[in-house]
Amino acid sequence: MKTNQKRLEGIYLVLDPSMERDVLLPKLEESLLAGINVVQLWNNWSPKAREQDKRELVTDVLKISAPFNVPVLVNEDWQLLLQTELDGVHFDEIPNDFERIKQQVGHDRIIGLTCGNDLGLIEWAEEQGLDYLSFCAMFPSRSVDSCTIVHPETVQKARSITKMPIFLSGGILPGNLSSLKDLDFQGVAIISGIMDSQSIPVSISAYKNSLNERTKMQP
Repeated sequence: MKTNQKRLEGIYLVLDPSMERDVLLPKLEESLLAGINVVQLWNNWSPKAREQDKRELVTDVLKISAPFNVPVLVNEDWQLLLQTELDGVHFDEIPNDFERIKQQVGHDRIIGLTCGNDLGLIEWAEEQGLDYLSFCAMFPSRSVDSCTIVHPETVQKARSITKMPIFLSGGILPGNLSSLKDLDFQGVAIISGIMDSQSIPVSISAYKNSLNERTKMQP
């Protein structure tokens, strides 16, 4: 059993590390104060970013996030787990050397996987003891133009295969969450809906209200 007990649910904020640090970090702190639940550093580093730059940003993100006790993950760049106190890694697809990676990062690190409409990925994740799944994309979005649109029935079938937390991502707005009310999921992953907002607290409150309303509508 993993020793990392941080909860995987609610609003999962994806940070773009190519953003200027003096803009990114205040937005992160504002988001944490407004009540986000998970943080991920997207694998969208500036071409000029050195390994030292990555470690420094991770350290800054961890320092800001620590008082809020939220999981902080990195996308793809799992080697950063060996050099920092990150909680885990999110993979967009199954790495070729997954067994070696799993041994190196340790059993207490969180591991998540992006899924599309391939139910085989859910079965693999369940067999490997992963910690959560993220379905991309539920709606068209400029941030996830590499993802196919996920059929709602795929998410329904996934729940029959696994009990692990499920996040939905891709074009999700407070106004379209009601169309997903029949799906069993634990949270939503957001990039631009929060980071590009004119008022981060207002946007996060709207997402929270929509998630709460969805919960009330479920039987």
